[in-house]
Amino acid sequence: MKNTSLFQGKNGKNYLIPFILITSLFFMWGLANNMTDTLLAAFKKIMSMTDFQTSLIQIAFYGSYFCFALPAALFIRRFSYKSGVILGLILYAGGCFLFYPASTTASYGFYLFAIYILAGGCSVLETSSNPYILAMGPEENATRRLNLAQSFNPIGSISGILLSQFFILSELNNANASERALMSVEQLQQIQAKELNAVTMTYILVGITLLAILLIIACKRMPEGSDENNVSSLGSSFKRLSKNKRYVFGVIAQFFYVGAQIGVWSYTIRYVMIHLNYNEKDAATIYMISIIGFSLSRFVFTALMKYFKPALLLVVASVGAMVCSAVTITFHGIPGVVALAGISVFMSLMFPTIYGISMQKLGAGDAKVGGSGLIMAILGGAVLTAIQGKVSDMTGSINWAY
Repeated sequence: MKNTSLFQGKNGKNYLIPFILITSLFFMWGLANNMTDTLLAAFKKIMSMTDFQTSLIQIAFYGSYFCFALPAALFIRRFSYKSGVILGLILYAGGCFLFYPASTTASYGFYLFAIYILAGGCSVLETSSNPYILAMGPEENATRRLNLAQSFNPIGSISGILLSQFFILSELNNANASERALMSVEQLQQIQAKELNAVTMTYILVGITLLAILLIIACKRMPEGSDENNVSSLGSSFKRLSKNKRYVFGVIAQFFYVGAQIGVWSYTIRYVMIHLNYNEKDAATIYMISIIGFSLSRFVFTALMKYFKPALLLVVASVGAMVCSAVTITFHGIPGVVALAGISVFMSLMFPTIYGISMQKLGAGDAKVGGSGLIMAILGGAVLTAIQGKVSDMTGSINWAY
């Protein structure tokens, strides 16, 4: 009888507990992703920056994803998925703790460096964890299994927004850029020190949580993630992957999808502030509602994969997101904000589905390298978000930027 258990490997072992542990990491990098999104609004106020200047946060974050993904793939090829997970947690936690010296110097550049290291850890975690989840059971339901794990990513995103909303954005002084420009140096530094301390202590709390997860995973016996012992050379893997059209198109699709996702989320707070005249904290509530819709929708799409092909659902969701984007660009006020939240609902299944379809039938060795290519494609979040910020500054219109 054909094995259809979602978590049962070829060796007959049940991988449910390892699946739960690795799925907790999807929660943690979701937390980092969306806390970073809210940092754009925070630093815009704290340091009176333009949209393009705040987009350097996303360049540091997603540029780091690009830089760390391939070295991570080489690392897990040399060692194991578990080793990659441990390395990723060390870097992620280390980046969080670097926020402390960044706050003592009040240096935006130092904060960008801390974000770069933090994001490098997230990149290593994603490069390790996504193919690891695919390997924790039968290949025929691997995409569904990955969508299930990825469903906990937006729950982390919601938690990240809540942390930011109540521990960072709520601590921002009400003074705007014009009012800050009239303050004395001492008065401005005092206000900024309090605001930056709120940012820093929130990230240190996350770092402590990561160390606890690291200890649990380090002590737990985990599956190898593959039954194949022979791994081909790196050059051979690259050659095969470059000739695999499904994989190549998957990397391209992932680049533009992540660029769209991060662009939508990075400026949601700005969009809501402009169109509904909200402050940063209240606008973050609308942002959180968008992520809740994203989260619930991912569970719905995962359930629908029992009855419909993932590729078909991907097409339907893409069309829905395009329609909502058109409304967001064209309309103002509540209709535009509702459509903006609607984009998140349709985006929910895209990353794991593109990833799962692209990774089909690659084999263990090629999967480790191939996974890094799909994570490197996250660079789209840095490139397109920066362009979006520049367009917003040049035109003075967040709608045009969208």
